[in-house]
Amino acid sequence: MKITIIGTGYVGLVTGACLAEVGNDVFCLDVDQGKIDLLNSGGIPIFEPGLGDVVARNRAARRLKFSTDMAAGVAHGEILFIAVGTPPDEDGSADLQYVLSAARSIGRHMGGFKVVVDKSTVPVGTADKVRAVIQEELRARDSNARFSVVSNPEFLKEGAAVEDFMRPDRIVIGCDDTLDGEHARQAMKTLYTPFNRNHERTFWMDVRSAEFTKYAANAMLATRISFMNEMADLADMVGVDIEAVRHGIGSDPRIGYSFLYAGCGYGGSCFPKDVQALERTAREHGRDLLILRAVEEVNHRQKHVLGEKIIHRFGEDLSGRHFAIWGLAFKPNTNDMREAPSRVLLQQLLSRGASVAVHDPVAMEEAKRVLAIDFAEAPEQLSRIRFCDVPMDALPDADALAIVTEWKAFRSPDFTQVKSDLRTPVIFDGRNLFDPQVLADAGIEYYGIGRSACTQAQAT
Repeated sequence: MKITIIGTGYVGLVTGACLAEVGNDVFCLDVDQGKIDLLNSGGIPIFEPGLGDVVARNRAARRLKFSTDMAAGVAHGEILFIAVGTPPDEDGSADLQYVLSAARSIGRHMGGFKVVVDKSTVPVGTADKVRAVIQEELRARDSNARFSVVSNPEFLKEGAAVEDFMRPDRIVIGCDDTLDGEHARQAMKTLYTPFNRNHERTFWMDVRSAEFTKYAANAMLATRISFMNEMADLADMVGVDIEAVRHGIGSDPRIGYSFLYAGCGYGGSCFPKDVQALERTAREHGRDLLILRAVEEVNHRQKHVLGEKIIHRFGEDLSGRHFAIWGLAFKPNTNDMREAPSRVLLQQLLSRGASVAVHDPVAMEEAKRVLAIDFAEAPEQLSRIRFCDVPMDALPDADALAIVTEWKAFRSPDFTQVKSDLRTPVIFDGRNLFDPQVLADAGIEYYGIGRSACTQAQAT
């Protein structure tokens, strides 16, 4: 099938590459000439495991092309995916300017029947707005071209997006019940047939329900994370090991183990903005989503917990103190620094006079760019960040090591060497990677999230 993807960001590039991988002829559009030039020269603008190989293979096979030519792109595709950004607006609502701009461009250039697919995460009712904008453009040029707007939200995890797309656990598609909607349904069914060979994974529903499903899914996952983080906070106060609790409640099949890890808060491009957007939608309809408001508040507080543990141990004035930090990206297997807890921790430490040495396996360059913005008004603080290419290089003379991102490479360090390199043998484990008893045996002072019971047991 001939497919056009408008937007070559995280969702658009993964979608285009994976649809080309199963034999489709894919045309990827973007207004950013620099990004298109990078892709045409063999580069990748984001870090995502396996994506570079898929893109290279399909470019070589001429099934995947990149361009800024909107007219050519719209003419190419029988199915047009809108996969542009929907950043949070000042009031927390999803900013639809890029989605509607893409829709307007489609209306200006389309000829025959087109299936227009909202792939971006958008609030309920966006398909109606996209439809209205396209129809407005068609009327302006006196065209009677037909089209149907479909909702097909993405459910991709950063760090596993290619695997998620190629082996989805579900495919959600919302179509209307018109004749054109039925044509769109058949086109989408054909498009996703290669992904349903083992068993049917597609959930068909109306457009508005599909739009809502994406937000509800992310809100549920964010809720589980904040719930466990709030439990971990209480566990620290009452002397409970949250890891033991996680195993105890996760064994209940009604609960399960997924997204029950206590840590230093969630970040990234999805959960924070989607929770806010869903809250905003509710307020527009006179409702206050009390649970989601609490989810957001708990997550905001949780990002400060690791820093508070360090301050409690070393004091409010950290002048002359030096800390090692492993992990900058908001999660492993990505270089995404959006809403990353590491940014909050750095603010806490540097504003109190500390210096830091940091390492992340892939997010170093993105971190330098983002932190330059974060500390634009405090260049002296920025100067106290040292970036290290090797994790162990961050340790010498550090008063403590803080783990912020759960990269696999951090899970089994040489604790003897860690203890030797640190000025003070202390680890603040923001992701509960380590066994407190192992660290106690190694002579390392340990602070996890919701694991004070372990520390108390060691002390006795």
